[in-house]
Amino acid sequence: MPPTVSRQERSESTRTAIMDAAERLFAEEGLFAVSNRQVSEAAGQGNNAAVGYHFGTKADLVRAIVRRHSDAIEERRVRMVAQVRGSEDPRAWLACMVRPVTGHLAELGRPTWFARFSVQVMADPGFRRIMAEEAMSAPSLREIMHALDLRTRELPNQVRRERGEMFRHIIVNLCADRERNLAAGRPTLRATWDEAATGMVDALHGLMLAAATPAEGGPGPHA
Repeated sequence: MPPTVSRQERSESTRTAIMDAAERLFAEEGLFAVSNRQVSEAAGQGNNAAVGYHFGTKADLVRAIVRRHSDAIEERRVRMVAQVRGSEDPRAWLACMVRPVTGHLAELGRPTWFARFSVQVMADPGFRRIMAEEAMSAPSLREIMHALDLRTRELPNQVRRERGEMFRHIIVNLCADRERNLAAGRPTLRATWDEAATGMVDALHGLMLAAATPAEGGPGPHA
């Protein structure tokens, strides 16, 4: 006699199916273009209100997808940070920023949608805050940014903040480009996610150490 599936197990299975479908649709079509009804249908739910029942708003669904991945990435990052803590090598800290993301994407297998989903979230002003809040709530990422700040003390504060934004754009967009090419069966610049991470760390290291051109009229933020 087959084991009885509990109501909680059915609910968790439905939630997972909805998140899987939403992540794919959002990655491919954008958040604004996809309705909760479309997500429910893609998840195989006869009830078109399934998203609202299990998650609430679209923002709640987006946050759940982000958290599902960010928790796994944070586990990897915590282990890496523990290994490099106290290191004076900027590359070691930059690797802690990049490799947990690429390692997670590699582990997911093919195809993946999270990198492209992240680009769509970051491009939407209504949802960008969710990604930023989840990222900066991670203690390991805050430790990495502090370590990198200490090793670039000669740069003006606004330059360091600007380069932090550049780091994020490089990681998110290069991962999304690679993920998109893999999904389409097109050639990629690097053979593996590990090699792609090496290339990003090299690029971020050069960006981090580049001298800043003095602003005309002295230091300070400019429009």
